Amino acid sequence: MRRLFLLLFAALVVALPVFSQAKATAYINARIIPIVGAPIEQGILLIQNGKITAVGDARTVRLSSDVTIVDMAGKTIMPGIVDTHSHIGGPAGADSTAPIQPDIRILDSVNVHAANIQRAQAGGVTTVNVMPGSGHLDSGQTLYLKLRDDAIKIDDLLIYDKDGKYMGGIKFANGTNPIRPGGGAFPGTRAKSAALVREQFIKAQEYRDRVAKAGGDKTKLPPRDLAMEALVEVLDKKRMVHFHTHRHDDIMTALRLQKEFGFRIVLQHVSEAWKVADEIAKANVPSSIIMIDSPGGKLETMDVDYKNGVALEKAGALVGFHTDDGITDSRWFLRSAGVAVRAGMSRDKALYGMTMAGAIMLDMQDRVGSLEAGKDADFVVLSGDPLSIYTRVEQTFVEGKKVFDRAISKDYIFAVGGKGSTDEGDTNAHGIHCFDGDFGGGN
Repeated sequence: MRRLFLLLFAALVVALPVFSQAKATAYINARIIPIVGAPIEQGILLIQNGKITAVGDARTVRLSSDVTIVDMAGKTIMPGIVDTHSHIGGPAGADSTAPIQPDIRILDSVNVHAANIQRAQAGGVTTVNVMPGSGHLDSGQTLYLKLRDDAIKIDDLLIYDKDGKYMGGIKFANGTNPIRPGGGAFPGTRAKSAALVREQFIKAQEYRDRVAKAGGDKTKLPPRDLAMEALVEVLDKKRMVHFHTHRHDDIMTALRLQKEFGFRIVLQHVSEAWKVADEIAKANVPSSIIMIDSPGGKLETMDVDYKNGVALEKAGALVGFHTDDGITDSRWFLRSAGVAVRAGMSRDKALYGMTMAGAIMLDMQDRVGSLEAGKDADFVVLSGDPLSIYTRVEQTFVEGKKVFDRAISKDYIFAVGGKGSTDEGDTNAHGIHCFDGDFGGGN
């Protein structure tokens, strides 16, 4: 009897994970845009435990009798949108003490209760790269976040890699923003900007060599330097550089630095990418562009052009999009793809840029960016075609959980604006956050 009891107990323990699994849900009859393949008419998206288990139609996806069915007839489903450059959550990075501060962690300054996070959900954004400002050559480490609901602390939004480390890149900038004439520690010219960056990377190389030479002997290790540790991660290609740059000469400087030190880079903004698109493609460097319907604000962006997307596409470069929220509003992020298509970019590459390209830029292509079995169940339900000006985001899901529903009054307010849709004193609503410090604003 004792042996029989132990066998029954063991069987119960083994079966518990099965009993604890959430019931599968099938979203049927929608037009599904998986991004990695052709659109599926009357498609089926099957999810369970926060993951996609199948995508297809009635011929390829078989549903068991215990699956929860949600009829999405007349709707369009696409992957959750990936924003590679945002400032939601009110992050503040480096201060005025130095132009290069790689030890700064945005982890320590994101407000997870900020209303603009919910506004981003209302725009279908599910994954985002939250960045410090561009008023420094290096303003600190960025964070890759999943816009899950009901977050109490920043840990609730973090994304962890296979080694259990929370994911993020690092923010660099050149051009007008980090140039502060008048002497002091900040550069007064573009050439000095590049010189200061080189100086710090050379120091990081030397620091890495000293650590390696010590061979684990604590008596021989140099004093710990958090700033150098962050730059060594960049040199070792463990941390992506997200480089704010606009003018063609600044773009080429960023590419030059990347080639000199061998780090990985995503070019952010690249207002004059159309002037050097072939050079960007030749360097095999991705670009995340911003589509501003009211260009202006600084002289270095005067030649920004809607044809950036098509120019980079024709050159063969990877192209993504970002909001720089609040420079542009996350609620209207999908129109970036529409504007790019109107300027000549292909429909497929524009939608790819809103999703899969951004996932690649954040090293998350195996988890988000497309609707494929095994990936996170991050998806958006639309009222119509994603490129139509009349289309609305109706629902947003992160890891299978609904985080936005336009039909619910408390969510509706974030979609359309009004009392309660912003935080009191929300500087993100006024576009002054991107440039940390007291020297102006803009992207």
